[in-house]
Amino acid sequence: MKTLIVDDDSVSRELLAMILKAYGTVDTAADGLDGLKAYNLALERGPYDLIMLDIMLPRMDGQQVLKSIRRIEQERGVLGPEQVKIVMISALGDFTNVSQAFASACTSYMTKPILKDKVQEELVRLGFRV
Repeated sequence: MKTLIVDDDSVSRELLAMILKAYGTVDTAADGLDGLKAYNLALERGPYDLIMLDIMLPRMDGQQVLKSIRRIEQERGVLGPEQVKIVMISALGDFTNVSQAFASACTSYMTKPILKDKVQEELVRLGFRV
């Protein structure tokens, strides 16, 4: 499994990386633009299976990154189960942010704090195994 973590909080990035390394390779980005660049680069070398994406990011917020990724996939004819699984991870659990993320086709939504058991349960639900 190939994963990208996009979060500006270094503690969250490191914790997610520690959890996800058991599943395969992990790349990280600290802002939305770098996350989108990493996604685009991976299209050349083999796309990500999973993206863990924060909403409140510098330079480009997670909602914009999500929309951009889904637009790129649509342009490339990547639809349905072939799409990268995108899990929004945010301290923002309000109806507006959650509904906007699902309207933009996120796969799932988790609120912080990041808990290992919660992340592992979500990975199993999405079909990922160690």
